[in-house]
Amino acid sequence: MATAITWAQIAITCDLCLKSVQQFCNSCQIGLCRDCINKHVNDLSSRPHNIVPFTDRTVQLEYPQCSTHPKQKCEAHCEICDVPACIQCVTGPHKGHTVLDISGLIGRKKETIKNETNEIEKFILPKNKTLDILTDNKISLINSRFEDFEKQTKDQRKRWHLEVDNIFDKLNTRLHSLRDHHIAVLNSVKSQLSSQKCSMIQTVQQNKDILSLNRMSLINNYKSKLAEFRKSPYIPDLPQPSLQTNTEDGKHSVTIGRYTAKLTQTLMGDASFLPTMTLPKKSKVVAVIQTHVKKLCRVVCLLSTSAWVSGKGKFISLVGPEPQTVKSTCERFPSDLTINRQGELVYSDREHRAINIVKDGKTETLITTPTGWHPEGLHCSRSGDILASMGTTDSSQHKIVRYHGETVAQEIEKDEKGYPLFQRGKYALLLSENINEDIVASDQNADVMVVLDRRGKVRFRYNNQPPRGQKPFSPRQVVTNDITGHIIVVDARNSCLHILDQNGQFLRCVDDCGLENPTGLGVDSEGRLWVGFYLTGMVKVIQYLE
Repeated sequence: MATAITWAQIAITCDLCLKSVQQFCNSCQIGLCRDCINKHVNDLSSRPHNIVPFTDRTVQLEYPQCSTHPKQKCEAHCEICDVPACIQCVTGPHKGHTVLDISGLIGRKKETIKNETNEIEKFILPKNKTLDILTDNKISLINSRFEDFEKQTKDQRKRWHLEVDNIFDKLNTRLHSLRDHHIAVLNSVKSQLSSQKCSMIQTVQQNKDILSLNRMSLINNYKSKLAEFRKSPYIPDLPQPSLQTNTEDGKHSVTIGRYTAKLTQTLMGDASFLPTMTLPKKSKVVAVIQTHVKKLCRVVCLLSTSAWVSGKGKFISLVGPEPQTVKSTCERFPSDLTINRQGELVYSDREHRAINIVKDGKTETLITTPTGWHPEGLHCSRSGDILASMGTTDSSQHKIVRYHGETVAQEIEKDEKGYPLFQRGKYALLLSENINEDIVASDQNADVMVVLDRRGKVRFRYNNQPPRGQKPFSPRQVVTNDITGHIIVVDARNSCLHILDQNGQFLRCVDDCGLENPTGLGVDSEGRLWVGFYLTGMVKVIQYLE
């Protein structure tokens, strides 16, 4: 193994031979053995010699050997050429140059070296040590932070995966909802075709009977239905959505139909579905329809061109290009109307405790409510269930019941503490279901709108006075928009419509379309609002999105 060797361990030899040094010539600055002293003095007899013991030597500046004149020592320094110079150099190659005494130059340089050494030892080395410690600390901090970043990226990866899964789960839900809507529209057309077919078969048989009996009175009283039969139901061309993705500028989104889902990227939380349609500052009336219905209360849209309406009396009317009238079983008026997924009309008959469906122009009873409970508000959900609100005979209690077929699947009446969710009173609890499966209930007895989740727990209540309204909130019929998830509710006292998002945030108020005493409200497949008026029996179709 190699070991460190100090100068004290190295034998110092004579500068003239290889024997150990014993003496030192201070004049010539060389080490000498005893045998070489006389030789050194004799060889340089013209120069004085100060011979002392080696331990008592005085080390003087040793001039460098001249590279041009080997026998000469360089005692000067050429400033211009920045090289040592001997006497011959000064009078020769460096003649005329600025020449400095090398001893003075060396003295200044030694002072510089001393100062620099001092600065290195006292300042730079301690600073280096401090910086080294600081660097180690930063390395440790970086390692720690990057470990945290790795954990965050793992967490973010999980969040992104969950968010992406949530986005496409919601897209699939939208697709299913859109598919069910399209099928419901076409099933409604099939229902109309079936009804027309039954009527035509019956008419054909009646006509054949008239011809076979050949009675003058029957022939004379014959009323032609040919013009009616020539009007075939309109089969709409339903728009088919296309799937589009966008990954430009680091922004990831997917669009299907009117819905756009955006990945929130570094933001945490649920993915949000944003409709491409927006709320303009003003709404506009695109159609006005006179229904001739007295005390019009209920409106439910069929397709984008028609709506069933009802008010005082037994009759329920379809207004639009192909008007129809259905005679209900109700003694005074239908409590509420709705449309199922097949496009068939469903209505509630409070007096007879019946929820009825109209098929081929004929009424059939779907559900009979328990004794003492009377059906009021209705809504057919996307799942095919029927949501029915009902009240007791004395109007002291109200509840919401979900029917799966004829089976009770859910009852919503009280909150978690056992208190009634809905106010007692004589007015019906009107219903709708939002695209997130929230149940929206318009409690006319309490003048409040109650929104419950799928399990029946209250998400929020709403009873705000509109911005320009002067009277307390007075809800009537309520709908939800399948395009945007908006909740739209009639405010009868303030003659306006409140528009909220699905979380209860007020968006705007429709009060600029001449809405005097509105009561009924429907939303069609294009997202337009059909507003019915109690006193005039008019229906206004309002475009509130663009």
